[in-house]
Amino acid sequence: MESFLIQATLYLGAIVLAVPIASRLGLGSVLGYLLIGIALGPVLGIVGAEMDGLRHVAEIGVVMMLFLIGLELEPRALWAMRDRLVGMGGLQILITVSLVTAAAIVFGQTWQAALAMGMIFSLSSTAIVLQTLTEKKLMNTPGGRSAFSVLLMQDIAVIPMLALMPFLALGGGGHGGAGDEAGHHGAMSLIAGLPAWGVTLVTLGAVAGTVLAGHTLVRPLFRYVQAARLRELNTAMALVIVAGIASLMLMVGLSPALGTFLAGVVLANSEFRHELESSIEPFKGLFLGMFFITVGAGMNFAIFLEAPVLLPVYVVGLVAIKVAVLSVIARAFKLDRDNRWLFTLGLAQAGEFGFVLTAFAASQRILPEDVANMSNLVIALSMLITPALFILQELLVRWSRAHGESPAHDRIDEQHPVIIAGMGRFGLTVHRMVTMTGAKTTVMDHDLKAVQRLRRMGFKAYYGDPTRPELLGSTGIETAEVLVACLGDPEANTKLVAYARRIRPDLHIIARARDRVHVFELYRAGANDVVRELFDSALRAGRYAMEQTGLTPFEAEAAEKTFFEFDRAALRDLATVWKPGVPIEQNEEYMALSKVLNAELENAFAQAPLGEASPRSHTEPISPTEIIASAEDTPEK
Repeated sequence: MESFLIQATLYLGAIVLAVPIASRLGLGSVLGYLLIGIALGPVLGIVGAEMDGLRHVAEIGVVMMLFLIGLELEPRALWAMRDRLVGMGGLQILITVSLVTAAAIVFGQTWQAALAMGMIFSLSSTAIVLQTLTEKKLMNTPGGRSAFSVLLMQDIAVIPMLALMPFLALGGGGHGGAGDEAGHHGAMSLIAGLPAWGVTLVTLGAVAGTVLAGHTLVRPLFRYVQAARLRELNTAMALVIVAGIASLMLMVGLSPALGTFLAGVVLANSEFRHELESSIEPFKGLFLGMFFITVGAGMNFAIFLEAPVLLPVYVVGLVAIKVAVLSVIARAFKLDRDNRWLFTLGLAQAGEFGFVLTAFAASQRILPEDVANMSNLVIALSMLITPALFILQELLVRWSRAHGESPAHDRIDEQHPVIIAGMGRFGLTVHRMVTMTGAKTTVMDHDLKAVQRLRRMGFKAYYGDPTRPELLGSTGIETAEVLVACLGDPEANTKLVAYARRIRPDLHIIARARDRVHVFELYRAGANDVVRELFDSALRAGRYAMEQTGLTPFEAEAAEKTFFEFDRAALRDLATVWKPGVPIEQNEEYMALSKVLNAELENAFAQAPLGEASPRSHTEPISPTEIIASAEDTPEK
């Protein structure tokens, strides 16, 4: 007991200390876990043989991860993404597996081991890539969406890969198999001593039983458990599902990950899906983290000392193969140059599922121990250089843009009173409303694909960057009456407003704001009217909610109007104490005034009949000049 507590303290303490540091450095949690394992094992020698036993416990995290992946794979969503999933993702896996397999055979591996290595190295790091794309706000770009599709296909492909591994062991004359795996992890077996047809029937029966239980038994069981109104019972129920299915799969000689993934897909449309996710997610994270720690601790760096040149060659060769394959696929699917770099270099590493497949292949004796150790080192090193690959991608994009390789901007051949900069959903709605009245607009957007899509829809739009002075000048900014600045990038939108106000003090500028702080920035830049993206829609949603709580439509509309007018006045007051560059929560004067205004709003609703304006209501437009002057007069702390 004492030894267990000491080990638990050691591992959990290392996780708490090291993973946040790795995340802040942009390495991600997976690399953080690997580095912890490397530090505790090969570097410091604190842990040793006991990690083998711990790894079997930590494999529960892999099982839980595949169950959660199954829960996310709603059949309708998969069908909608079928072109990119099957096209980009399927081609990437097949071509990479073929090339890596051929290279491994050239280096002297058996075809079974080579094929296993092809499957292992065909995968990329879902955790690192998605985290990096999110942090860099690249997820919604064509390259980011394409990378997500390939990663999703790779996650799905892990299941047939795990199912195929035992056949490679049998076909290659290996000494292990699915049955060995079952015997290794559990004492019971439902297929021991059965003839081949009996094994097949029992295995199919277990899979069919899992699907049937997911459709018929899980819902009534969850309703029964939820009747107790104890959250820990929901967690226990979720763990029972995962552990029970994993045990059943082991007893029939199948991979437990395969069974739990199948169960997750079956339950993807269940009303208890989110309850299952929230209950299992913390356990999955800890167990999976422990699994990666055991992988790092088990790495044999003596191999690197024995082959200091060969290991880097393997890593560079793997990245080169994946870059070549991904580049061809990106061109085939007509990604533009910048998105090709993002797609190609972002997915060029190996992935965390490679550790799972390597461990499974080693347990099945498909890969010799030294090859498995080398594979783990190659995977880890390729993941460690991922931040450098993303830095290289940024440098290549900047270089290509600096050398004039971007598509030529359109020549604007007409000028109109209204200029709309940005043609996303926001700008398109503004354009349609304005043109319905007969007014003419000049539309410009820096997203080439968005412009091309609008042209196919019958709208006239120009490709170009509105923040560039010469391009904005070609739209007729000197004679225009209205500028609607609705670029998706808040910084670019503020830059556009500031420049337009500087060259045209009399121009009426309407600007799209992301949030309240962006409102202040746009007013300071000189916008006349600022529209928060979600404010009006939130007001409508609040009005609908009030109607459902007993208010009449007239009363709800009056309350909505009162709130709108009060918030508009409060925004003007808050702008006088807002300080650029100072986070709102650190601006004591702002926070104090915000509390006072919230209290006044509550009092206004409590004392005034619905339909009467608040005493602080201001129906006149907010003056940018007044706000800017007041803000500039506020002393900096």
